[in-house]
Amino acid sequence: MGFQKFARGTAAMALVLGAATAAQAEPLKIALVETLSGPQASTGLLYRDAVKYQLSKINEAGGFGGAPIELLEFDNQGGPVGAADRVRAAISEGADIILQGSSSAVAGQVTEDVRKYNLRNAGNEVLYVNLGGEAMELTGAKCHYYHFRTTPNAAIRVNTIMDGMQEAGVLGERIYAMNQNYSWGIDVQDNTVEAAGRLGVEVVETTLHDVNKIQDFSPYVQRIQAADADTVITGNWSNDLLLLMKATSGAGLDVRFGTAFLDQPGNIGNAGAVAEGHFLSTTFNPEVNPEESAVFMEDYKAFTGHYPSYVEPTAVFGMMLLGEALKSVEPTEDGLNAADLAVALENARVETPMGPVYIRAEDHQIVQSMIVQEVSRDAKYKSDDTEFGFVPIKVIAAEDAEQPVQDSCKMKRPG
Repeated sequence: MGFQKFARGTAAMALVLGAATAAQAEPLKIALVETLSGPQASTGLLYRDAVKYQLSKINEAGGFGGAPIELLEFDNQGGPVGAADRVRAAISEGADIILQGSSSAVAGQVTEDVRKYNLRNAGNEVLYVNLGGEAMELTGAKCHYYHFRTTPNAAIRVNTIMDGMQEAGVLGERIYAMNQNYSWGIDVQDNTVEAAGRLGVEVVETTLHDVNKIQDFSPYVQRIQAADADTVITGNWSNDLLLLMKATSGAGLDVRFGTAFLDQPGNIGNAGAVAEGHFLSTTFNPEVNPEESAVFMEDYKAFTGHYPSYVEPTAVFGMMLLGEALKSVEPTEDGLNAADLAVALENARVETPMGPVYIRAEDHQIVQSMIVQEVSRDAKYKSDDTEFGFVPIKVIAAEDAEQPVQDSCKMKRPG
């Protein structure tokens, strides 16, 4: 289905379906266990916007079993401990699906909690849709049948950005890897070193720093300057990327950045003109397939009050895939059978403005296109009320962006 057709409301049909079947099914409850307060809430609130937007589309089209899907919200306060408590609360309130995106550390906790719960409750499983945790272990050593990742992983991010920058002739010879010291940041660093060897360039220094604790990145900017780096590859996100951009601007650092999350609101505003020429690899750019992308952009803005950026398009596409899978699942007397939904997700495929997305059955990693893009004054859509936005440089097709299944994934399938 084209995105223009998908975006049109179908409320009248939903009413007919609802009247006929709502009494036959328990309402499906989906729990968003997300960072909704604290320093990283800026990211968590965007996930909430994206989930609410796409869930409204699913409900307009009939919901699940003819009944609207209920969204439960739980604030994990940005940490694994809070997430564990909230997952238990969500399940006790009847949630059959857990959604979460901010932080691979939190994602690691959530996926393990879901795995252990399902082992204790065979036949009454819950399913975890990971909208944003990109650490390799989540579809590696920690992979399991009831976890689905609908966002890229570190290998996809790093290899597409470095390949795209080298093809554009801007990668340089001296690479600095700057990352947060936890699973995701370590994965970005490791993949940067590996990709540099493949591309014949040198990683001159690596830095892992505390997560969400540093208020002044000036000393780190000085280290980048001292290393005489051409390019900084960073997986930093949320406050750690905002403050890094601020320090970069303050020092007038003459180095190019290759990032995963430079489109986070505030980054371009903080960096100012220093950001021009920086690169990003992500799953969406509104100048790719502009006709259908414009429909999505305007429809999303009408619902949320702002254009989609950063984690929002990826989360919307993941929710589209979930909605498609739900269409082929029949409600049971108890509501949703998570095993049936897992099969449906493995077979679902949807067309987004960026092309097809689908789940790889071997490890439940999404396969989708990646767009390498550059900060430029020529962008149609500007960021942070500046003169800069993101211009697409290279569209990498889903199959070309895909990275191999990790040997550490030993997924056990039911039966």
